[in-house]
Parts: sequence; C-alpha cells; structure tokens
Amino acid sequence: MRRLASGLAERPATLLGLAIIALVVLAALLAPWLAPFAPADQPFDGLSLDGAPLAPGPKYWLGTDTLGRDLLSRLLFGARTSLLIGLVANGVAVAIGMLVGIVAGYVGGLTGAVLMRFTDLMMAFPALLLAIVLAALLHPSLWIVALVIALVNWVQVARIVYTETRGLAERDFILAERSLGAGNVRILVHHIAPHLMPTAIVWGTLGIATTVLLEATLSFLGVGVQPPQPSWGNIIFESQSYFQAAPWLVFIPGAIILATALSFNLVGDALRDLLDPTQRGRG
Repeated sequence: MRRLASGLAERPATLLGLAIIALVVLAALLAPWLAPFAPADQPFDGLSLDGAPLAPGPKYWLGTDTLGRDLLSRLLFGARTSLLIGLVANGVAVAIGMLVGIVAGYVGGLTGAVLMRFTDLMMAFPALLLAIVLAALLHPSLWIVALVIALVNWVQVARIVYTETRGLAERDFILAERSLGAGNVRILVHHIAPHLMPTAIVWGTLGIATTVLLEATLSFLGVGVQPPQPSWGNIIFESQSYFQAAPWLVFIPGAIILATALSFNLVGDALRDLLDPTQRGRG
C-alpha cells in the first residue's frame, strides 16, 4: 500500500486527476448544502425580460438555463446522478465480467466455449447502439440507465479475466494445489481471485470514465436520465438549442464531463502501471 501511494505521489498528472475526482465527489455529496437553489426551482428573475437565460453573474454564478433554473445548482445535483450511475453501472459490469471470465477460464471445455462465444457476440455489437436500443425499449430512469450501461460494458472485462484465468489455471502452484486435494472453490477463492484483484481495481477505475461518458451520451440523446432529474448529459440536451445564444449552458457541463472522465483515466492508467508487474519500469 505504501509503494502504491508513493508511486501515485510521483505522478503529477495522476495527483491532479485525484484532486479533480475528490472535488467532484465532495460536490456530489455536499450538493444540498452547496447549491444556492433547489435544482428544480425557477426563480422569477431567472430569465431576462425577453425570456432568455441569464449569463453568469453575482447571483447566478454559472448563469441560468432555458427555464430560469440555476445552472450551478443543477450541475451539483447532476454530479450525484452521473457518479451514482458510474459507480453502480461499472460495479455491476465488473462483477459480471469477472464472473463470466473466471468461470469460462477455469472450467473451460464446452462451458467456457459457450460463455466466450456469447461474449464475442456481445462485443460484435456497437456498445453505444446497443445501449440506445435497450434504453429505448425500457422505460428510461436512473436505475434502468445504470443496468443498460452495465449490460454493454462487461464484455471487455470478461475477455481479459478469461485470458488471465486460463494462464493462472495452468501455473505450477495451481497444479500443486490440485495434487494435494484442494477443491475448486478453495483454488478460486484463495489463489485465482487474489491474482485478479489488480485487474478488477484497474477496470473498476477506468470503467467509471467510460460509464460517465456513456450516461452523458444517452441523456444527451434523450434515452437516458429523464428531466427534471438533472444529469450532466440531459443538461446539455435541454440547452442544445441555445448553443450560440447561451454557450455556457453547453460548454460548462461539457468541460466537467471531460475533466471527470480524463481524471478517472489518468488514475486508472497509473494504477495499471503500478499494480501490473509487466508494466513496472515502463515510461
């Protein structure tokens, strides 16, 4: 743990990513206390005399949206939605991928072949297109969006875990455990699973960036989290017609999405380099 912490401390870009992630998480947790207004409030002075959104100013720090709602408040509460979906969807995706990969890699035979061919079939579909179709068929909501994202994001984890498990199953220490009479459950729990934890940690971090971006895309396309519940994606979706007249409504949430995704990618890359022995020492 100390080596991991010192390794992260030696990477300025990773430290910046950790700082941004911490800031976003704190903003999401403290949103009810930090937000100047409730996210659905429409103050009487939230629009100009001609009904246009207000630019950033002393009262509305980031301006108002097309309905006169405070953009800062909606972004703070939107962080809750986007991060919750990111954590839940990616956690489920990693769990499914780990389970499928371990079973297919350790059991092998017909079971492994069927599971991997199904994984290949899922990988053949474009993830975004499949997510749009599933989200459109189901009634869009926060939990449905999280489930849809998990169902299209587990395949990469399963493929990587399958490859690692196949390699571990043929290692000498696993063969020795079998010769001593160790059961499959003991081998999986005490020997296979610990070797796969770095993969789970790295993909659990990297996948959040992909999940946040995919949630924003689905919400922007109108098949994600539905208004009035704010998310970063549907804030941009609701404001796209004012792209030229009120560019802050698009650029500010877009910049937050970009910074959050980039931060998780930076941290995930650093964890991969530090936890994977084959990556150590590489620039």
